[in-house]
Amino acid sequence: MRAVTTLSVVVLASAGIGHSVMASLDADIARVDPFKDMKNRPRAGHGMNVLLVGTDGRDKITERERRKYRLGGAPCHCTDTIMIVHISADRERATVVSLPRDSYAEAPAHVDETTGQQHAAHPIKLNAAYAEGGPQLTVRTVENMTHLKIDHYLEVDFITFMRTVDVLGGVRVCTAQPLKDSYTGLDLSPGTHLLNGGQALQYVRSRHVDGASDLGRMKRQQRFLASLIERAASSGVLLNPIRFRDVTRAVLGSVRADTGFGTDELLDLGRAMRNFSPSSSEFTTVPIGQLAYPVKGIGSTLKWDQARSDQLFQALRDDRQLTAPAAPKRQAGPAPVGVEVAPERIRVQVENGTGTAGLARRMDAALAGTGFATTRQPVTAARHDVKRTVISFDPRWDRSARSLAAALPGSELRAVPGLGQTMRVTVGADFKGAVRKVRFDDPAPQGEVSVMRGNESVC
Repeated sequence: MRAVTTLSVVVLASAGIGHSVMASLDADIARVDPFKDMKNRPRAGHGMNVLLVGTDGRDKITERERRKYRLGGAPCHCTDTIMIVHISADRERATVVSLPRDSYAEAPAHVDETTGQQHAAHPIKLNAAYAEGGPQLTVRTVENMTHLKIDHYLEVDFITFMRTVDVLGGVRVCTAQPLKDSYTGLDLSPGTHLLNGGQALQYVRSRHVDGASDLGRMKRQQRFLASLIERAASSGVLLNPIRFRDVTRAVLGSVRADTGFGTDELLDLGRAMRNFSPSSSEFTTVPIGQLAYPVKGIGSTLKWDQARSDQLFQALRDDRQLTAPAAPKRQAGPAPVGVEVAPERIRVQVENGTGTAGLARRMDAALAGTGFATTRQPVTAARHDVKRTVISFDPRWDRSARSLAAALPGSELRAVPGLGQTMRVTVGADFKGAVRKVRFDDPAPQGEVSVMRGNESVC
């Protein structure tokens, strides 16, 4: 009886502390009313839909951080990232849908927030809705495009993002190929990295590490969110009232949320997320029908595949999971890593740079078995003392070279202008007879909805 009584007191006290902590945090949240005077809204579905908007809040960054993380320039008062986060009715799943900021959209009639000018309905890029009409026009435009009722609005800026990562002790990301962007300063070698807040901001903002631009960036943002969930779940933050308070205070101290996103909603989400894991989440990008859709006065936009987009948003209205739970499999060796060029499109000539007979033939067979278009005619190199395997490539085919390097961890990439489309692999003494499996990771799915489960993307 004493044990049961003690346990009851602890549970009640914890609940009281949790509610009081949340109530104090609720008072610190900046409020916005994105649903004011909205009429003819879509019917509510099952579950909860949160419009998560990342804004360009670099005006709050210190000068030192501006220089270190390449955050120069004036803030654009626009949305850098737009996502719909669907929380299932049973609070056991989350589906995140990325909406490209260059999506072709039609803004409803509204008053421009900056100029006060009355606008009739007109075509825009999706991220311009925030600049013209703030959160309210952004919500109206998204609802018009998706026919999905938005229940809550959450706006995060650069400062919030950096604080969240730092208070969690950093977030781990992994990459099979080097990621370098001279615009943001991102410079990651192949492997696993623990990123602090500023480095994480560089990672999710980079658009120039491959040819996929903003669509590739959204893919990395989704992977980062999956890693963020894994970090929060595995670190015990959600089970420790003190740490949970610190993390929540860091996150909510500089966000803007709708007036209905209060203490009860925060507690509800907090309880739900205690059971969250990367496998509870799934990520996708709205299907694109045309990558360069020209619009007079706007320029090149991304036009959605309407039929498949409608299917995607209907699934969210019906609270349906996009992917079936994967049956556990016994897998030999590490999981295949995603690459930006399909291996069957990469032609490879293998040559033996060692004195070990048959080594080039073994690599040729291993690469062919992974899907690469090898010549099947390995040759002998001019040198026979190569220690480390070398991938020689024409700089015009650098994406193919990075994809090949992902299959040969530890190899050296060597640019040779004029070499042509065929990669040349000089086998070194470090080759032990096996290559890593790779899979084509299309950053810009067209037609079909490409869905990634959270546990498929964490390190």
